Amino acid sequence: MYFAALLARTEDGWEASDTELDDVETLSDLADLAREASPDEDTVLVLIEQEDAWFGVVRVDGEEDPRIYVSDAAAAARSSYGEILLTDELLGREPDDDGDDLDALDLDGTEDGESDDEEDEDDGGSDAAAGSGEAVPHGPVGDAEVLDDLGVSEKELRSMSGDAVGEIAEALGALDVLETVR
Repeated sequence: MYFAALLARTEDGWEASDTELDDVETLSDLADLAREASPDEDTVLVLIEQEDAWFGVVRVDGEEDPRIYVSDAAAAARSSYGEILLTDELLGREPDDDGDDLDALDLDGTEDGESDDEEDEDDGGSDAAAGSGEAVPHGPVGDAEVLDDLGVSEKELRSMSGDAVGEIAEALGALDVLETVR
């Protein structure tokens, strides 16, 4: 189960809205969605949480590049929403590494329901895919200081677990508005 919300800082405080990420395919799409939530180019936070497995914070300040923090990259890598946040840059990979991931897939035709007579080769493909997954670190990645100026220190952010989105909103003084969209 996922929860995603936008928190936009305005002159009157924080405004929250829940958001559907079904149409979001890239970090750029997510940043555009955040910018739409604040026509005055104020700070917008996208908070994403998957039931105690991981959480992510994307901060968009006007037209600046988004700043990202993910609590557990390995857990997020197993999630379609997490994959949006785990950019090559965030993981310290060269953009050309994507080709390696495609090479690791074992597309032998069995994905269309054909019989799998080559089970040993399929296991090798899975090992190769698992090997490429090991490039994603266990634990936090990204900008742990993403919320420093808003009152959430790096140490506090790294120690959050459970309802991290709620803890962040509470630290920002935005828990009440967040709860209206939960």
